[in-house]
Amino acid sequence: MPPSAPTPTGRKFLGRLSLPERQYVADALRAETVGGVLLLVAAVVALVWANTAGAGYEAVQDFHIGPAALGLDLSLQHWAADGLLAIFFFVAGIELKRELVAGELRDPKAAALPVIAAVCGMAAPAGVYALTNVIGGGSMDGWAVPTATDIAFALAVLAVIGTSLPSALRAFLLTLAVVDDLFAILIIAVFFTSDLNFAALGGAVAGLALFWLLLRKGVRGWYVYIPLALLIWGLMYNSGVHATIAGVAMGLMLRCSRREGEEHSPGEHIEHLVRPLSAGLAVPLFALLSAGVSLSGKAIGDVFTQPVTLGVVLGLVVGKALGIFGGTWLAARFTRAELNQDLAWADVFAVASLAGIGFTVSLLIGELAFDGDATLTAEVKAAVLIGSLIAALLATVLLKLRVRKYRALLEEEERDDDEDGIPDIYEEDDPAYHLRMAAIHERKAAEHRERARLAGASSDDADSPA
Repeated sequence: MPPSAPTPTGRKFLGRLSLPERQYVADALRAETVGGVLLLVAAVVALVWANTAGAGYEAVQDFHIGPAALGLDLSLQHWAADGLLAIFFFVAGIELKRELVAGELRDPKAAALPVIAAVCGMAAPAGVYALTNVIGGGSMDGWAVPTATDIAFALAVLAVIGTSLPSALRAFLLTLAVVDDLFAILIIAVFFTSDLNFAALGGAVAGLALFWLLLRKGVRGWYVYIPLALLIWGLMYNSGVHATIAGVAMGLMLRCSRREGEEHSPGEHIEHLVRPLSAGLAVPLFALLSAGVSLSGKAIGDVFTQPVTLGVVLGLVVGKALGIFGGTWLAARFTRAELNQDLAWADVFAVASLAGIGFTVSLLIGELAFDGDATLTAEVKAAVLIGSLIAALLATVLLKLRVRKYRALLEEEERDDDEDGIPDIYEEDDPAYHLRMAAIHERKAAEHRERARLAGASSDDADSPA
């Protein structure tokens, strides 16, 4: 008697999502894709504007507005980086909270893979940057620039090239981006905090405590929370801690677990309301006011010859891909997680390459890292743009090689032959589904039998003598 095959003991990596998780991922990525296209358009407009009317672009960037008495007489570029991106990080905070209580990060075993992949996907680019600048004698200040992934821009690339990734790969990319955002937030908070104003910081903390208390007491009303959020943001800005941290903190305080009778948790509801504002207005405006840099032949050549800018490009293109892929492979090997049989490790590498698109947060960290050196800031921005473009082109080639496989998998995921609004793959163990399918096939068989009878009668009439 032949020995039986060993029963696999590992978990499934990139396996089928639960139906609620699949729906959440689809809704979240749909909004991010639209925002990503707007982000892409804003970046192109900024580049064209800066390279055709540079003086006018700089004048708009440097235009100051705001109450000086409150320490908020800021340039439009500053408002975009510290104000508008606070909305982006507020949504990121809600996403992180939801992932921790209801998503992929809820289960420590399931969370291990994307967390390790994201950590390696940030450590490797920082290491590549550091190595490049140690060898080339450059500045180490920009080590954090290539560590971030821009999920909206990545999804915009997917939308433009028409690659329909299976939901498991999209969910992996989204979870990577959420963990990536968390570590980017920590980097900004720890490494880019200026001299602290403890009075303002204390006021911000007190405001956050009041925000949390009101949420726990069930107080409702935008007229309560929006003024309080603006007060917390203003105090956080004047404290010396980057103002976007206020957005993250408030997002993390929202309840993202559903109670009995709730279709959506308060956090999910608010995220649904605020995400379009973040993806459709805040982030594109930030790109419009930050992405405009000179891209002359000399400027592009300098990107590949100076250690700082070369380190950013190599970090995004090489560091991100190798870090995420290597971290994922090692984590899967040591946790005995089995890769979904419908996918291959080449698919993981393609997604890892796509994660090298580090636009929004990379631009922000570049501005913070080289604050006061306008020339180097502009060069780093150019490096972020070029590195993201190369990563996008590499990912496009890799994904296109497997596009037929992806489309077939996606069609199978979305097939709904019984037309009940639920994909058939989620009903394979439901007897009612098979009874519905049997009734459908019996009805079709009856229709075809009737057509065969009519076709036979018509043939007999044609063959009969006149």
